[in-house]
Amino acid sequence: MTTVLGAGTDPERPARTPGTTSKGSPAPAPNCSTRPRKQRAMAGAEGDPLVADTTSALGALLGYRAYARRWVFLLVLSLLNFSNATLWLSFAPVADTIAHRFLLSTKQINWLSLIYLVASIPSGVVAIWVLDSVGLRWATIVCAWLNFAGSVFRTLPFLFLEIQDPFAFLMGGQTLCALAQTLVIFSPAKLAALWFPEHQRATANMIGTMSNPLGILVANLLSPALVKKEKDIPMMLGIYIIPAGLACLLATACLWESVPPSPPSAGAAHSTSEKFLDGLKLLVRNRAYVTLAVCFGGGIGIFSSFSVLLEQVLCVKGYSNEFAGLCGALFIVFGVLGALVLSLYVDQTKHFTEAVKIGFCLTSMVCVAFALVSQLQGQTLALAAICSLLGLFGFSVAPIAMELAVECSFPVGEGAAAGLVIVLGQAEGVLVMVLLTALTVRRAEPSISTCQDGQGPLDWKVSMLLMAGLCTLFSCFLVFFFHTRYRRLQAEAGVSHSIQEDVSPAPADHVPHPGPTP
Repeated sequence: MTTVLGAGTDPERPARTPGTTSKGSPAPAPNCSTRPRKQRAMAGAEGDPLVADTTSALGALLGYRAYARRWVFLLVLSLLNFSNATLWLSFAPVADTIAHRFLLSTKQINWLSLIYLVASIPSGVVAIWVLDSVGLRWATIVCAWLNFAGSVFRTLPFLFLEIQDPFAFLMGGQTLCALAQTLVIFSPAKLAALWFPEHQRATANMIGTMSNPLGILVANLLSPALVKKEKDIPMMLGIYIIPAGLACLLATACLWESVPPSPPSAGAAHSTSEKFLDGLKLLVRNRAYVTLAVCFGGGIGIFSSFSVLLEQVLCVKGYSNEFAGLCGALFIVFGVLGALVLSLYVDQTKHFTEAVKIGFCLTSMVCVAFALVSQLQGQTLALAAICSLLGLFGFSVAPIAMELAVECSFPVGEGAAAGLVIVLGQAEGVLVMVLLTALTVRRAEPSISTCQDGQGPLDWKVSMLLMAGLCTLFSCFLVFFFHTRYRRLQAEAGVSHSIQEDVSPAPADHVPHPGPTP
């Protein structure tokens, strides 16, 4: 049985004839399993130990290999994702100081962060095409240079004092970084599929994905610590150039190829990824994928709104900015820890759907608790615990949901499957944020508000209840209407079975013994 890649094949995936090694020589015949074909394929998709061991042995015989330099690629991608996130929110924690230094309005400072969200929607489609058509290596290198150029461009108003419009340079630098973002946040799922064996894919995706919230956490802690006065702003911008420059250097010097010489798994070797437009058509027609994309995209929108509006919601009830920052930090830290544990579990069990559905249900329950407790005064411990749980249950399912999007949409390319979910999430995030802010009203009566916008405090009660209701709606819709089979895992199991049949044509109930040595 020979697998031939046609015109619609992903250009990054080398074709290989099953039953041969990477050099084309015949592979030794492994022992055949005595279980029926369908039963073995389904068991392999569910992580059956016997089938997993058999598949690993077949992989070794057929030349499937995981290269150590895959970790270098993951390191570069994670550092790039981390740097891009720090550049995104580097201005937000010190907005007042930046505005005073350059005589800018608060709305202008906010646009330095909002440009990421707005730019990612149109540029996301281009990024999907680049990843699936140009290749992962060049996409990463271009992303690294855009990110580095943007970080340097932001410093020009401090190097040339005669610049008349510093906001144009700040916005120009942020725009370059925003264009880089769409490439880097779509890449972890594709990197995991091309370079990592099946038992490491979810973990690799988690590491690449969770480096982004770690960058957000560092930016929220580092910017206020560095900028005490206006003269400290150039130092802050210079420090943020360092990880961007390092990621650019490593991407240019250390990434030699988009795919390894030998694929790490049967899925990587025998993928039949569709052309870009054909892949998008298949995604739109895939009911399971559309259901996951709408629900998970809604979750991304809710979490984006939560991160941006957290301080504004809590200050109304008298909570300090420091406490709001602590809640945001707990939200991210527990999310990263939860993602690590859950990814290791899913890598071993392949329970993608169960993990995502349970995580969504627990997240909706905690979101309801936040909507209620955030309207009370003096509940610091309860709010800290709720934000921790919100990150633990909500953030942790993000890399698993990305892997599930690839599984239910196979053989569509990983860049398209993961990227379209994120683009949809960004669009839903804009809609959710506009809706939540539109439902707020100014309070006329005196309050204990610590908000420092110079106006009356906002009433967020209706907005928070709506946020909890949307989260619950998305969770229920996902639980009741999302059903899928793991197409990629089943394809890998089917390839392994076909290989066994081709190289060992003996009956399944008879295992041949080697004859006497002549």
